[in-house]
Amino acid sequence: MPKIHAVSTYTPPHQIPQEKAEEFIQQLFAGRMERLERYLKVFKNAEIHNRQLAMPIEWYKEDHSFSERNDLYIELATDYGVRVIQDCLAKSSIDVKDINAIIFVSTTGISTPSIEARLMNQLSFSEDVVRIPIWGLGCGGGASGISRANDYCLAHPEALVLVICLELCSLTFQPEDLNKSNLIGTSLFGDGVACALVCGDQVKLSSGKTLPSIKNTASRLLSNSEDVMGWRVEDNGLHVIFSKSIPIIIEKWLTPFVKTFLQENGQSLQNISQFIAHPGGKKVLTAYETALELPKELLAASSFILQQHGNMSSPTVLFVLKHVMEQQPAIGELGIMASLGPGFSGELVLLEWE
Repeated sequence: MPKIHAVSTYTPPHQIPQEKAEEFIQQLFAGRMERLERYLKVFKNAEIHNRQLAMPIEWYKEDHSFSERNDLYIELATDYGVRVIQDCLAKSSIDVKDINAIIFVSTTGISTPSIEARLMNQLSFSEDVVRIPIWGLGCGGGASGISRANDYCLAHPEALVLVICLELCSLTFQPEDLNKSNLIGTSLFGDGVACALVCGDQVKLSSGKTLPSIKNTASRLLSNSEDVMGWRVEDNGLHVIFSKSIPIIIEKWLTPFVKTFLQENGQSLQNISQFIAHPGGKKVLTAYETALELPKELLAASSFILQQHGNMSSPTVLFVLKHVMEQQPAIGELGIMASLGPGFSGELVLLEWE
């Protein structure tokens, strides 16, 4: 089975404590948004300590055109992408020329050619690298990217595949949008980048550590759920959509998805010792815990990443995976990686440490 050989992460340099983010919104929306003081409670309730942003906080107080923000997305995505790729490959002693495919996952900016082509011009990739850009999966993109890398490695067992998940959520912030979804998004989202190296069966890389092999994957879409989560595209850019029903949907929809997936693979939740959940927010993690009757310690890694970085959309679950891999699970331990995103959709990856 394909293995995840290394995961690297990068966060932008502008750190903002949660109380500063709350103060920022309070000053910006004061006198313009009804029931603002009541809504501001979401900042404390989110149980996020710090987040990292692409730009200094003063930048977000001003109006910026869609094109200005998107140009900045392209510039910073290229810079951050180079950094995280170099770090990931250094961990594995792999030369960039040996990479066979790049899966680039993002939803917070638009670029044609897509960002991985720009990364190929910055680093000495082979000109024959297969490019697989994926746009629009939002928070579900991290586990989906790993799943697509698994598919590629099953078809090409000699392949080395990079999965790059990059989101600059803060660049989509709309200072004139007084909808509750915009305020909730501002209480949750941060910026971040993650890169995973996935290797096919025939790749021989030495490692003194246990590594997660990918045993199977699954995808599922909830019918007629387009309005649960996503972006509303307007002249001035992307406006976040959040339905208050998300935790309820997770509780009712996730359980049969996970249990069926495990049964099909001859496993049960009792056999899972590592639950690598995308921490969409405190309520999302609580919904996981309630729906699947999980002990809190199984979600500790996801909670830790949420506290330190917020919800970075697609890269976040890879931040969790990196944290878990650093704890060196024992040989034979089983894990599930789970991400939920627009659609409403879900992606599951069954892992075994070897």
